[in-house]
Amino acid sequence: MTDISSQPLRNSVTLSDTILASAQNVQAVLAGASLTDSLATTPAPLRAASQAIAFHVMRRLGLVREIKQILVQRTPPNALFDAVLLVSLALLDAAVEFADEASPDHVARRDVPVYAVHTVVDQAVNAVAGQRKMQSYKGLLNATLRGFIRERSAILAQARQNPVAVFNHPKWWIAQVRRAYPAQWQELLSAANRPGPMTLRVNARRSSVEKMLVELDAAGIQALSPAPGAIVLSTPRPVQSVPGFEQGWWSVQDLAAQQAAQLLPIEPGMRVLDACAAPGGKMAHLLERADIELLALDSDALRLERVEQNLQRLGLGGANVSLRCADAMDLDAWWDGRHFDAVLADVPCTASGVVRRHPDIRWLRRETDIASTAALQAGIVDALWHTVKPGGHLLYATCSIFPQEGEQQASHFTERHADAVRKRAPGQLLPLAKDPLLSCDGFFYALFAKKT
Repeated sequence: MTDISSQPLRNSVTLSDTILASAQNVQAVLAGASLTDSLATTPAPLRAASQAIAFHVMRRLGLVREIKQILVQRTPPNALFDAVLLVSLALLDAAVEFADEASPDHVARRDVPVYAVHTVVDQAVNAVAGQRKMQSYKGLLNATLRGFIRERSAILAQARQNPVAVFNHPKWWIAQVRRAYPAQWQELLSAANRPGPMTLRVNARRSSVEKMLVELDAAGIQALSPAPGAIVLSTPRPVQSVPGFEQGWWSVQDLAAQQAAQLLPIEPGMRVLDACAAPGGKMAHLLERADIELLALDSDALRLERVEQNLQRLGLGGANVSLRCADAMDLDAWWDGRHFDAVLADVPCTASGVVRRHPDIRWLRRETDIASTAALQAGIVDALWHTVKPGGHLLYATCSIFPQEGEQQASHFTERHADAVRKRAPGQLLPLAKDPLLSCDGFFYALFAKKT
């Protein structure tokens, strides 16, 4: 395979370059890699466009896989060519769909990369022709794409007989959501295929919602404030193009995630633990809310370095904040025996609630991951419960919509711990708001107080 990340780029990047880079990212996901990690290796001039295309393919992967199966009875044994096929079919389907009816603004709102039909075909073939190991497949690619254009309606009708092609999630995922939410399952799966809004959490120590809205308006950026401390941009954009990023006026954080620091009861002077801190958004929010003594744990040293950098940007680092690389369950490795007034347990999960922001997750997970992750979660919160002082609180949080990681986990916790009193908290949050700008990620919260 020819890795475009190791090749010198021409002064002007073509669509064929972007198709090839996007295909390499799609290939990485199909091999089990995170799309985020793969995109980090994509050359900077190609990264933004490749990300947009790769995200689109992930949101349509069930459909384009089925289309490919119909059109190509035997795919050549070349993983990169297979990914180019998927990328090209996804782009071509969007091109045909919007060719006659969509204005540029309409397309932009749908967040779908759209090019002219003939451009997609031409540039896809060029992408293959420019790679020595794929040159012999350019005729197959050209015939496949032109065959799809001719028979698109019939092919789509045939493809959509498969639920995976309709909902663009694995069959097991569809079954889990349908079982858990019998009245809302289709709506939830559809919502997961729409990009989430760009939501900011204003750093109250450095700015305010009112000040930020004025700055955004002066920069020509439309925005609204749907909740205290929160601002939603009408259109996502690079963080560097939004006023106040370098000055630490705000952080990007979904509305659901912003609830964590508000739900955990804290007051100045309290000793607080963030047990699974990276990437650090909730931790920073806690520090913005009150002058607390905070210990943050994470098992990934590299991620903790990024947490430290973010705290510096926000002006929140100091002697009252300690970062430790440790396994939260291994109390002997990090706990000094002093109890905490409040513990945030934002535990590892399947991340089934944030697939609209990370569309590769659905294709990387396996059904068995739910049980193994739930077992890990139970082990973490059981260990952390020992560190909570009588009268203190533990907030359990996951970015999941699977009940095994939410309500079932919370119920089992109270069964195991007679000294745990469940307090008021939102429980399961779902991304089902009618206004897309007001929708939140899928999240679960349960708050427990320890009896005195």
